[in-house]
Amino acid sequence: MIVLTKRNDEKFLLNHQRIQCIEMIPESKIVMSNREYYIVKETPEEIIEKIAEYTAKVMDIRRQIAIVDKR
Repeated sequence: MIVLTKRNDEKFLLNHQRIQCIEMIPESKIVMSNREYYIVKETPEEIIEKIAEYTAKVMDIRRQIAIVDKR
């Protein structure tokens, strides 16, 4: 889950695995796999960076768990 900002400055969590595409209008329009969408203040580049950071954290946690389990 990544934290994004709606146009009214409200923060919310989004399951990034359900994103179908990001349309670049003056804001970023995130279209979900169920065709719902969110318009957010973050740029597509910022959204991609947030997804990459989250994924890296998850992979690091998995690696730590695997190392602990092997002992």
